[in-house]
Amino acid sequence: MPNVRVHSFAMSLDGYSAGPDQGLENPLGVGGTLLHEWVRKTATGMRMFGEDPGDTPESVDDRFIAAGDDNVGATLMGRNMFGPIRGEWGDDDWKGWWGDTPPYHTPVFVMTHYPRSPLEMDGGTTFHFVDEPFEAALERALDAAGGKDVRVGGGVSTVQAGMRAQLIDEVHVAIAPVLLGAGERLFEPGVADGYECVEFASSPAVAHVRLARVK
Repeated sequence: MPNVRVHSFAMSLDGYSAGPDQGLENPLGVGGTLLHEWVRKTATGMRMFGEDPGDTPESVDDRFIAAGDDNVGATLMGRNMFGPIRGEWGDDDWKGWWGDTPPYHTPVFVMTHYPRSPLEMDGGTTFHFVDEPFEAALERALDAAGGKDVRVGGGVSTVQAGMRAQLIDEVHVAIAPVLLGAGERLFEPGVADGYECVEFASSPAVAHVRLARVK
């Protein structure tokens, strides 16, 4: 049976997964990029950004990053993760943060109140824009995944919706040694009800917490 999973969802020491004042210049909010510095130091992360990892050694961080792509057949994300545009799409020129070849290589379902035509990109990624609540959008993603797992990306509100509805099976949170002071918190009251910690591992760069839904 396919699983619905969240991977490498970064969080600061004071509990924020995005900084304040998100926008085109600061897509993750002020200071938000600091939460993801550990990814670029892993072999998998380097390959993801088109860099040669050379003889970069395997690490616990690399293991968690690599697991995020294992057996994934589709991705579900919120509109804020796809881009900074609010309201109508305008001329539809915006194609995401990732250039012509996004790292997903699967169908991606973007939850938005402003649907647009599917956007087919290089490398096997097609963005589908759906004006539906989490449960209905997830059903679309599961159908497209063809029996494989569905990965749920950000932002915070999207993951919260899935966890509150008990529709996400596993959540991997990566806690970086950074203080943001403000922004968006994942673990608002009640969000993690029905989940338990099933794995904790750390490196000098980040602490990994894997939560699983209590069945």
